[in-house]
Amino acid sequence: MAGKVRTSMIDGAVQLLASRGIQGTSFSEVLELTGAPRGSVYHHFPGGKDELVAAAVDHAAARALELLDRTAGAPAQEVAAAFLNAWRTLLTRGDYAFGCAVVAVTVATDSPVLLERAAAAFRGWRQRLSGLLAEGGLPSAAADRFAVTLIAASEGAVVLSRAERSLEPFELVAEHLLEQVRTATAR
Repeated sequence: MAGKVRTSMIDGAVQLLASRGIQGTSFSEVLELTGAPRGSVYHHFPGGKDELVAAAVDHAAARALELLDRTAGAPAQEVAAAFLNAWRTLLTRGDYAFGCAVVAVTVATDSPVLLERAAAAFRGWRQRLSGLLAEGGLPSAAADRFAVTLIAASEGAVVLSRAERSLEPFELVAEHLLEQVRTATAR
């Protein structure tokens, strides 16, 4: 039971980070969203809000890696399409209310510990994407560059789509990225 409460609180923090940012992710809001008992806060997160946010960043990073792992052995274009589709789904299912929890932490914290956690998440995504893209037919050097471009461009596209409350910016970026990977694998 205790593990379920902790996991629920982490999931709630991910959701709040993705929708309201770090400022909108207080213990009170996490408790309200998850229904966890108030005594759970310092039992599970004795280090305070930063400990909860760090766990949420780690959890969001791990979920993205799990999604990427489902594309193992697929052509590079399918790997890129699956990564983009995850963001598209986040945008549309949440009616443009959700973005990336890791980005939310990155842009709003001055904590070196949280910044390192976010950096580790992005490094993990880059490494996994690069490996999958290379396995899927992109040359290694191109896979490394494309992995960074795919993350940076899709994150920016998510921000634009949330602001405009429209999928159009995201789709324009996604189309361009998929065209790039098709061209690179055709060489």
